[in-house]
Amino acid sequence: MTELRSSPLRRTRVLLAQVEEFLDVVSQAALSYEAAMSDYVRHGWTDGVEEKTDQIRDYENRGDHLRREIGTALYTEMLLPDTVGDVLSLLGALDHLLDILRTNILMLRVERPIFPTEYHPPLIDMLRATCATVEQTVLAARAYFRDPATARDQQHKIHFFEDEAERHGLRVQEAIFTSELPLEEKRQLREHVLRIDRIADMADDAGDALAIYAVKRSL
Repeated sequence: MTELRSSPLRRTRVLLAQVEEFLDVVSQAALSYEAAMSDYVRHGWTDGVEEKTDQIRDYENRGDHLRREIGTALYTEMLLPDTVGDVLSLLGALDHLLDILRTNILMLRVERPIFPTEYHPPLIDMLRATCATVEQTVLAARAYFRDPATARDQQHKIHFFEDEAERHGLRVQEAIFTSELPLEEKRQLREHVLRIDRIADMADDAGDALAIYAVKRSL
């Protein structure tokens, strides 16, 4: 029994289970962010937005903990030795996404911008596309650990949703700057739109790197 508990195969399975949990955390945080932002855009800072903000903070903390545990196991137990650098880079990029999700929602809490009703439809569309970009990147990461040859199949979907997020974001920004709002208010609203867009950009960058890692594992 002791040999089984300490076997490299079992330790690798434990590690992969932690990776799966980490990916779950990233996906759940993005969903909570989309829900919080959509609620805020329509109704302002509500108890529901506060609850989702707390969830995002918990997910970010859990993600940090898992990433450290996974990194320690990779180095100290020499698991996945051929791909340790790529795995750590991938987890680092996704963990940074968690940081940005948390930062964005906390800045929203501090500034409390007001989005006029006419901006709601494209802004909600942008949020959906942004969350979909993150989700497709998570799916690609799952494929990377399960079957590297299929990881690249998600790449075109990642690019598609990132382009959609950018397109909707430009619609919102154009509407903001052709409005009669004061310049300071226009700049504040644009900054929050750009923060949403940055999430999609970062997920897209992680997807590009992931495609390269998948090719290396398949060789």
